[in-house]
Amino acid sequence: MAKQSKKSAQRQGSQAHVNRREDVLERAGELMAAKGYEGTSMRDIASAVGMLPGSLYYHFPSKEALFLALHERVVSEMAHRVANALEGVEDPWDRLEAASRAHLEGLLQAGNLVAIVSPEFLGDGHEISAAIHAERRSYEAVFRALVDALPLPDEIDRRLLRLHLFGALNWTPTWYESGKGANPSDIAHQIVTVFRYAFEDRH
Repeated sequence: MAKQSKKSAQRQGSQAHVNRREDVLERAGELMAAKGYEGTSMRDIASAVGMLPGSLYYHFPSKEALFLALHERVVSEMAHRVANALEGVEDPWDRLEAASRAHLEGLLQAGNLVAIVSPEFLGDGHEISAAIHAERRSYEAVFRALVDALPLPDEIDRRLLRLHLFGALNWTPTWYESGKGANPSDIAHQIVTVFRYAFEDRH
């Protein structure tokens, strides 16, 4: 019984650690999205979650490590969402639309965390910029493959098409109002349809 109680206590302690870590990431994301990376200190984050600053370092050894974990979580959630949306979809244009819809839904549900994954958020001057860019490139590679699979005329620059698509999708959170006008699915459909019909009309 004593061993069983000890294992149960260890499991509870481990889960409490995970929950506390998630609380820290959530509050850190809110603060950084509002005040910027440089404008948010570890002391600010500790205060927001009701911890002593020293206790925060038990979960994350530095602000850089915390931000990397936060960025990785946001990007991983987006990637998982897109992967699920692509299951069972075969037509290249339909696949691009499904991925675009999932991407847009993820952006809108992330709220202020959208700022965290913006290429401009950190810039290139930080020592963790390379790791951040690598995560972002890994995610964008999915869309690169989707665009490469499209039946397009040879003169079309697929890189520019992908950048145009991301620009349209990533700008949406700045003007979107939930419950007013088109929903995320309609918006993604409209954006992809514009490209699709423009190129299909040329054949």
